[in-house]
Amino acid sequence: MLTEGDVTLRPIRQRDQSAWREVNRRNRDWLRPWEATIPPPTPSGPITHRPTYRQMVRHLRTEAKAGRMLPFVIEYQGRMVGQLTVAGITWGSMCSAHIGYWVDQDIAGRGVMPTAVALAVDHCFFRMGLHRIEVCIRPENGPSRRVVEKLGFREEGLRPRYLHIDGGWRDHLVFALTAEEVPHGMLTRWRSRRSSPGDWKSPSS
Repeated sequence: MLTEGDVTLRPIRQRDQSAWREVNRRNRDWLRPWEATIPPPTPSGPITHRPTYRQMVRHLRTEAKAGRMLPFVIEYQGRMVGQLTVAGITWGSMCSAHIGYWVDQDIAGRGVMPTAVALAVDHCFFRMGLHRIEVCIRPENGPSRRVVEKLGFREEGLRPRYLHIDGGWRDHLVFALTAEEVPHGMLTRWRSRRSSPGDWKSPSS
């Protein structure tokens, strides 16, 4: 469990189903344009279906036990408001992972998601020993891009038709950060930028 003020990250659980479904139901239109979808089956490929909540959690927890993923829910003032997943954890000569996230529209803009990402990044760098974190975002997703811009991630370029999102293969911008770029921690950087918003510029400025 990772906590900063009113924001907490904790492992997702099967008993979170009711709260998770309620948040997703209220935010269906808000989340749909950015959600991963399953591409149509090909004659030689497997037919896949969107998993149920229980299947999703079972998969996430299996991947977590194997050391390939950290599946969190985000709580704000004790209430579930979103999800953050550190996935694609790779060791060896790479020591890298990528982060994906979504949040309840009702609390967007309150600094909850940048705080959650900062907590996850610091855990990955300073507790786990990873070296690089990526976040891949559709160019049209302004709110998600503002999260990484506030935290000072570098924009590295475009990956054409990178992920199947909202029914089609979509381009994604790549934002990245290495441990050397935040020697004092992402959370320390975020606290400083929240207290002095006029003293820095985002990478897109």
